[in-house]
Amino acid sequence: MRYPGNSSLVGPPWLPRAALAAFILLGAASSPAQNQARPAGYAGSDTCQVCHDDLSKAFGKNPHHSVETGSKPAWKGLACEACHGPGAKHAESASAADIVNPAKQPAARTDEICLKCHLNQPTHAGRLRSSHVKNQVSCTNCHTMHQGPEKLRPTQAGDINQKCATCHNAVWAQFQRPYKHRLPEGAMSCTDCHNPHGSSLPRSIRTVAGNEPSCLRCHSDLRGPFAFEHAPVRLEGCTTCHEPHGSANPRMLTRREVRFVCLECHANIVAGPSLGGVPPAFHDLRSTRYQNCTICHTKIHGSYVDAYLER
Repeated sequence: MRYPGNSSLVGPPWLPRAALAAFILLGAASSPAQNQARPAGYAGSDTCQVCHDDLSKAFGKNPHHSVETGSKPAWKGLACEACHGPGAKHAESASAADIVNPAKQPAARTDEICLKCHLNQPTHAGRLRSSHVKNQVSCTNCHTMHQGPEKLRPTQAGDINQKCATCHNAVWAQFQRPYKHRLPEGAMSCTDCHNPHGSSLPRSIRTVAGNEPSCLRCHSDLRGPFAFEHAPVRLEGCTTCHEPHGSANPRMLTRREVRFVCLECHANIVAGPSLGGVPPAFHDLRSTRYQNCTICHTKIHGSYVDAYLER
């Protein structure tokens, strides 16, 4: 459909009359200099606004709007097309096939579009090797691009947890156990411990200080270094004994009772009566006095003075 008064302007026949008028006015207002400055095939953000006025207004509150206002001079006036690709053909045909919609692209292609700008940011350093990438979870699955900052990057703990729980249902169910970190109450968020963009540690665990697991950001009294270390703490990490998402044990242990956690490593040790071994021995587990290991071994994470972790 060609519009009267402007034979070069082509658009869909279903476009409302008011939009047609605005489209014509915008085309007339564009100076030859502006048109020449645009790369071939690009229509400009003002052309996109004619049909996508609601998205354009919402995008004005989005941090990505800085592409439009000049932080990336090459995309000034072309913010929409920075992600959606050249839009001149789409403006003429109004066909979805003539424009790139990152949300409908394969995950690898969507990430490629986002990483054109975000690749060298520290928080995204692990993106290419994170479990989200391996499971085909793209940036747009978690981030809403056209909305305000809270939709693009939630900061409230409740909003973050709700977003993560949409996929990690089994993990979220663990927080309904009696002893857990206080995520359901909104006191913490998943991203306090996990980096959704990837990490050098398993399960995308965040690192603090000297590349230590994020547990030590809150539990700094257990950091050490200790003169006498409990080997699993250093070699296997906190989750060897603790279930961080929720547990039936007040200390959030992987087993209901302390002794069962200890016996996963300290069972049937042939090292004389001092270490236990098969009863009868000094640590005769048939006696209730020996059934709670931490009564004596109080410094179970490590000790500064005692090799048996008793003080």
